[in-house]
Amino acid sequence: MSKRALWQGLVAGTVGGVVMTLGEKVEQAVTGRPDSHVPARVLQRLTGLPEHPGAQPLPVNWAMHFGQAALLGVLRSLMAQAGLRGPLASAKFAVVRLTNDQILENATGVGAPPATWPRGELVVDVLHKAVYAFTTGAVADALAARGGPGPGQVHAALREGRRGGVGPLPALMLTGGDHWSGASQDRGGVKDPSGSLLNFSRTLSTRPHRRPALDPW
Repeated sequence: MSKRALWQGLVAGTVGGVVMTLGEKVEQAVTGRPDSHVPARVLQRLTGLPEHPGAQPLPVNWAMHFGQAALLGVLRSLMAQAGLRGPLASAKFAVVRLTNDQILENATGVGAPPATWPRGELVVDVLHKAVYAFTTGAVADALAARGGPGPGQVHAALREGRRGGVGPLPALMLTGGDHWSGASQDRGGVKDPSGSLLNFSRTLSTRPHRRPALDPW
């Protein structure tokens, strides 16, 4: 899972960064907002690079801008691999992206808490980060789906709807090395030593459910 999450996340995050940047350029053309040099200033302070007054070197600005987008994409890919997919997962990821920005900007003294920003700037920033998060999520989900459902999705399939008292997945479904390795071409589920995990989970969901006396959940 981790190897797939790494390369898929880098791809997804880079695509999200490119789409976000294109959206920013369109917005700037309409609003007249100047380029932000905050990414470059943050990277300079994190790495000890010399700081420059006024406009910052474009390569430094882009290195932080796109590098951060790509690296955070790995987290979104891990979410998708685990089974956290769709718009709700991307909304959660948007909060992570905004939080990551603010930690770095405030810790380096480059930025201030968003509550002190002009409302217009705050709206613009949240909008662009949401574009990044949902674009990255869509790509990460699509790439992860090629390997079948994630463990969380298989667990959810044990009982349809919003259900409590559902214990962990059976241990046999979590054995066999890289058990979330890819979709079974003949059964459409996820491979494991006993066959398709997804099909097995559907079988379990049709059986009578008894909650154990000491349910660890």
